[in-house]
Amino acid sequence: MKVIQMQKAGGPGVLELAEKPLPEPAAGEVRVLAQAIGISSADLLVRKGVYNWMPPLPAIPGNEMAGIVDALGRGATGVRAGQRVLVSSRELTFRGGCYAQAICVPVKSLYRLPKAIAPNDAVSLPNYQLAGALLYESGVRKPGSIVAYGASGGVGMALLQLAACDGITAIGIVSTEGKRAFVQRAGIGHVLIRGQDDLRERVMALTGGRGVDVVYAMGGPGADFIGNLDLLAPLGTVVSFAVLGGLMPDADLYGALRQRLGKSLGVRCYSIHTLDHDHELRRALMERAIKLMAAGRLRPPSPTLLPLAEAARAHEMMEAGRTVGKVVLVPG
Repeated sequence: MKVIQMQKAGGPGVLELAEKPLPEPAAGEVRVLAQAIGISSADLLVRKGVYNWMPPLPAIPGNEMAGIVDALGRGATGVRAGQRVLVSSRELTFRGGCYAQAICVPVKSLYRLPKAIAPNDAVSLPNYQLAGALLYESGVRKPGSIVAYGASGGVGMALLQLAACDGITAIGIVSTEGKRAFVQRAGIGHVLIRGQDDLRERVMALTGGRGVDVVYAMGGPGADFIGNLDLLAPLGTVVSFAVLGGLMPDADLYGALRQRLGKSLGVRCYSIHTLDHDHELRRALMERAIKLMAAGRLRPPSPTLLPLAEAARAHEMMEAGRTVGKVVLVPG
């Protein structure tokens, strides 16, 4: 079978196409033949070697796969050959393994997929799982209104769609007119352009002058991050949930909070790894996302499709901001 592997950390060029024997499931495992392989921001961090939960090298990256069970190991019960399933490495003992035409995983780690969910849509489900965690399990009160950066990306889109599905006022922020149109076509009515729209003025206008309860930001330096505080309602929180834009602002964040003391604002750094040891809650968030998607209430936009062999190109495109929505590798 074909896999993408990395012998060392580095740029996209470390992702190499290789041939490996088709794996055989051990006791309690099943083999899943890939139909769609999702790319996440965590994959980029793994490739760079800066992820706190790195798989041992050499490694096959990849955290999400939709496919069909085609072989069962001894004692693997509760699943049948031909069943459609989702593999998420959040349920495995290591992060990775999904950039492959097949993978063997414990049967207890699988999520069963209803027929209503296509494989290319299924690999967006971990984004909706993370969105649910950000909205309801990140230690902030349930929001009535939110702003989400990176609205044209997989997680940003999932946040906005899930919030809107649950009756939460959702405002997206993107970087270009093309990305605004993409997000609006996905059903999000309020979409602002960073560097073009006056974010504070527009957010206040959309919320009756109050501001939003939560801003979901993606890291980044200095004044850009600090400016998010001025989008918040009293007792509001900025939740930073990604590090691709930088680990922390290089401005005086504590001083900025003190300057706005009358609104009692907060900042939280969140990772879904908080739920690594909460199996029940983690799976409940995913199962809810599966039900909502199967019912047509969550509809991920059409993904960017590339062959498995072009994983390096996919990483390059994502890092350059040349993609919208989910990027999906076709196993071929």
